[in-house]
Amino acid sequence: MWPFGKSLKDRVQDALNQTNVFQGLGLSVSENGGKVSISGAVPAEGYKKAIEVAVGGVSGIKSLDLSGIIAPPQISEADIQAAEAQVQQVTNSSALAKKVLNEFVTNGELKDNPIDVLQSGTGVVLKGAVDSQHEYNLAVQIAKQVGATEVDSSDLQIHEGAKAKFAAESGYVNVPDEWYTVQSGDTLSEIAQKFYGDGSRDSYMKIAQANGLDNPDLIRVGQKLQIPR
Repeated sequence: MWPFGKSLKDRVQDALNQTNVFQGLGLSVSENGGKVSISGAVPAEGYKKAIEVAVGGVSGIKSLDLSGIIAPPQISEADIQAAEAQVQQVTNSSALAKKVLNEFVTNGELKDNPIDVLQSGTGVVLKGAVDSQHEYNLAVQIAKQVGATEVDSSDLQIHEGAKAKFAAESGYVNVPDEWYTVQSGDTLSEIAQKFYGDGSRDSYMKIAQANGLDNPDLIRVGQKLQIPR
């Protein structure tokens, strides 16, 4: 039973199979160390974006390779419009799930828990495991705060040691977070560049959120910052 004993490849395949517009296309999934590759033929180029959104709520994906997705080079205007409608349908029905998962990933207590988020209308379904009742309640609360009108958590288990067991089964190494003492002239972007090799907003906001910084521009000399792995 997920999250234990079910591979990332199978969970991504499940997410595709549960999305109506991909049923019957025969898309194939492969995975190596969190790097997921999806291949197959689709009716239009825009389906790549739809695939990206559809699997956005699956936990543990480090990168997504869609270079194996093949679309016809030329299609009619009517087919283009039909494809765009299909893509929009997937985007609308999966955007909330991806948003909820992103909140879990950036939360200090939930980020290492094996949780998948699937969308059901304007609500979400949480599948996986957490270490405690507190984390269970926190996951449901965050999903509601993000905008889910209903949260189905019947498949979210409370399993003491869930993080460690999932990491062991997945072959992940549990590297502890690092700490950094702010120096004169530092910015959060420069600190993110130092640790992640990337000073973009997405990177430095991970540090801001991990340290409860409402304003990422306000850091002080001597302040100790937790750097999420």
